[in-house]
Amino acid sequence: MLTAVLTTWLTRRAWRELVFLVSGVFAGLPAVVLALVGVVATAASVLTVGLPLLVVVLAVARRLPRYFRGPARRLLGWDWSDPPPLPGRTVWQRIRALPADPTAWRVLLYGVAHWPLMVAGAYPGLICLVLAPVAVTCPLWWPLVPDDWRALDTTTWAGTWWIALQGAALLLATPWWLRLMVLLDRLLVRGLLHPTRSQRRIADLEAGRAALQSDAAALLRRVERDLHDGTQARLVALGLTLARIEHRSTQETVRELAAGARGTVTEALAELRDIVRGMHPPALDDGLDVALATLAARSAVPADVSVSLATRPPDATASAVYFAVAELLTNVARHAGATRVRIDLRAASGCLRLTVTDDGRGGAALPAGSAGPAAGTGLAGLTRRAAALDGSLTVDSPAGGPTTVTMILPERP
Repeated sequence: MLTAVLTTWLTRRAWRELVFLVSGVFAGLPAVVLALVGVVATAASVLTVGLPLLVVVLAVARRLPRYFRGPARRLLGWDWSDPPPLPGRTVWQRIRALPADPTAWRVLLYGVAHWPLMVAGAYPGLICLVLAPVAVTCPLWWPLVPDDWRALDTTTWAGTWWIALQGAALLLATPWWLRLMVLLDRLLVRGLLHPTRSQRRIADLEAGRAALQSDAAALLRRVERDLHDGTQARLVALGLTLARIEHRSTQETVRELAAGARGTVTEALAELRDIVRGMHPPALDDGLDVALATLAARSAVPADVSVSLATRPPDATASAVYFAVAELLTNVARHAGATRVRIDLRAASGCLRLTVTDDGRGGAALPAGSAGPAAGTGLAGLTRRAAALDGSLTVDSPAGGPTTVTMILPERP
């Protein structure tokens, strides 16, 4: 213990903590100013005048955890995750969520409490570096200084040893004072900048759900590939064998049995292809734009497709969009009496926005509930599929048309 006290300044930790505190004095000033502006904006928001400024302050505050994390990670090895995203799929929904966002308010509170700790640690640390060596060496240089230049509270050489003792005590105590300030700041970081337990739990659940969705999509693709390359190929070979038996046999009974078996194999192949397409449409392998163009080309009602995507969406999202368009085109052909359909897919604000519009008779509506045998089909099934990916589906279909179905899905579930 004594050795640790005497050699504290010889460790890298003490110097890193001092640099952290000194840099925090300057780096923490913008956060203090932002918090003061937030206080003024909060008071002015009662009259709605300061509400836009308050929203800007809170939006900037949500960026500050990464700003504070930089020096803390480099100098002290601290780390914490970014705050959870704001609720809402659109920019306007996120703006409305800002005033009630606890993360932004906690960051502002941290900015107010952080700066005084930095000052309380940095000022004694710098004073110690300047005065402590001077005081410790006082008995050595005191006799060499002219009387008029002596500014110490002693008139005798023996008194300089008391000053040296005070300097040594300051030199030994300051690193522990720095460590205390850093510890208090660490507690503030854990309490105000770290995600709360519920936020971490939600993040873990979202990550687990994304992993399950990715694994499920990969499993479906693997099963589809196995069925296509294995089972389907064997059924085709069996059909060819039965066809040869049918043509080469001279017995009418055998030929009839082979023909019947070949017909059964043909029906099984058709059902197998339908199952494979329902699991993972092969058209998606070439991209969502190609898959939607293929659906439009096969549609009974002429359809126009517009796709504007910067990156390729995950398999689960692409499958949801594909099956939604397929189901909606089927509904239009069966019920709408439309002559034209327009399909528009684009990325906006971290979401995929799919819009399918037809010029039919209108009158479509979401079902009141999704229970029952038809829960996985029609608009009810699309609503459930969108909800499973944390998305939404809306229908605008006045009597007489047109009908617009909008599905919004997160770009990265």
